[in-house]
Amino acid sequence: MFDNIVVIRGGGDIATGISHKLHRSGFKVLILEIEKPTMVRRTVSFASAVYECETIVEKVKSVKAYNIKDIHKIWSNNQIPVVVDPKCEIIDEMKIDILVDATLAKRNLGMNRTMAPITIGVGPGFDAGEDVDIVVETSRGHDLGKLIFKGYAQADTGVPGKILGYGKERVLRAPCHGIINNLSEIGDIIKKDQIIAYVDDEPVKASIDGILRGIIMNGLKVKKGLKIGDIDPREIKEYCFTISDKARSVAGGVLEAILYMKNIRHLQKNN
Repeated sequence: MFDNIVVIRGGGDIATGISHKLHRSGFKVLILEIEKPTMVRRTVSFASAVYECETIVEKVKSVKAYNIKDIHKIWSNNQIPVVVDPKCEIIDEMKIDILVDATLAKRNLGMNRTMAPITIGVGPGFDAGEDVDIVVETSRGHDLGKLIFKGYAQADTGVPGKILGYGKERVLRAPCHGIINNLSEIGDIIKKDQIIAYVDDEPVKASIDGILRGIIMNGLKVKKGLKIGDIDPREIKEYCFTISDKARSVAGGVLEAILYMKNIRHLQKNN
């Protein structure tokens, strides 16, 4: 049962929490990413391997792969391969058992139930029972990590969860279209009104005091309004480099969804 291949679309912080849990639970995990991912929490995102060839999150290493041979070699080293494959084409070349869409795009980017024996959608945009077998709730609150068997997850509000009373104030957004030039690094202590970065010539200023928990890769082209950074008012540096409570909750939901579907299929097979 635990030799099954799980392909996960997306390698950001939530997808990394999922990948990390499934990897440690014994599954062979393969991450698919876009050519230039714009994850904010880079220190806890396996997608960082796209730029850096490899990265480590909580003692688990992801390594960039270019072909099937690379993937199997990385698995043999008990690591997680990351492939640039936004169209999910690699699943036509290999037999997979489980497909998880954790891109958090808030819409369905081509996911359907014929793509794998077990399909799971993470967050809004997927119709459980139609697009995928199960949807896992990502909205903070009582239902975080809950399995949805029919219908959709809660719609995205666009408002981040509050920490010490701060919500939207925590988020840094691009003031214009352009190239980002970071002045601060993840883990830096930040003061209100401090310039964190520039997008072309436009400054990006902090709205609150805190610690820079995340900021996208320096030198990327960004669009106006894109989330490019995250300030944590708790100022606990360890949180910048560890998987979040939300990611762990969602990951638990995905693991439950996989085991639920495997159990259902086993019962159907034996009846």
